[in-house]
Amino acid sequence: MAFFREPRRYHNEYYPPGVFKILACGSSAFIGEVDNATVLKYPIERGYLEWLEHEHRLLEVIGPHERIIGIAGRGLTEYGLYLERATNGNVFDFLRGHNFNAMSLRKRLALCRELTEAVAHIHSRNVLHCDLNPANVLLDEDLHVKLSDFQGCLLDDGGETVMSTFVGESWRYHCPSLDGAGAKPSRLTDIFALGSTMHFIILGEEVFSDIVTGMNNWDTNIRSRFARGVLPDGRHPLASITEKCWTRAYNSATEVVEDIKEVERGWANTFSFASFV
Repeated sequence: MAFFREPRRYHNEYYPPGVFKILACGSSAFIGEVDNATVLKYPIERGYLEWLEHEHRLLEVIGPHERIIGIAGRGLTEYGLYLERATNGNVFDFLRGHNFNAMSLRKRLALCRELTEAVAHIHSRNVLHCDLNPANVLLDEDLHVKLSDFQGCLLDDGGETVMSTFVGESWRYHCPSLDGAGAKPSRLTDIFALGSTMHFIILGEEVFSDIVTGMNNWDTNIRSRFARGVLPDGRHPLASITEKCWTRAYNSATEVVEDIKEVERGWANTFSFASFV
């Protein structure tokens, strides 16, 4: 779910008890400020809590993790879901601004590793995210990753679906099947989307940026390129890793973590960008 920052007025906006400001709005939820550490995620359609109940259940299964947004305060209530607040917003908005050139490559590599650690953890709990993209990767006050917006699948130990996903990836993050259609959600489709998300974090632009969202056949063109094995530009330190994500060469996110760590160990940060760390 992509979110939009203030200032703006929102159609049908309202304020549950304890919420005094709307921080963001997506397609189905408001994010309301409760205090410096807590937000309330609540439905645009009042009283419709099914997908928030779904998210709450997945977060309970996942459990606390330093790279994943946590349940806060009262948890799930009749108003919505209380969550930990990530004060620096999402990676998409953050790196779209002046912050991209101000952030060292070393730090961007670290963000990719932290995100991949989060994905490895949820997969260890048999949870698939099903909508990995930069707008769902949040940053805390110290600019560490907090993966958010859990509307995906829960699997049993045999790989069968226990809870079905409410969402799917947008085309730049969507893994095609071998016949060009969409692949069934799996750990490998999450890893595919992870590759596109890391591409954005490292380069500051989405994959296939020459294809403008909304232009004629933009979605078909992106899907066709991936299906034909035409991959995004690979001139960056994680190029071999993102390529392996897109070609389904990894068996697990843990393998991706180890490869990123190897790049970090060997990478000398020679750029003159100011660092946030």
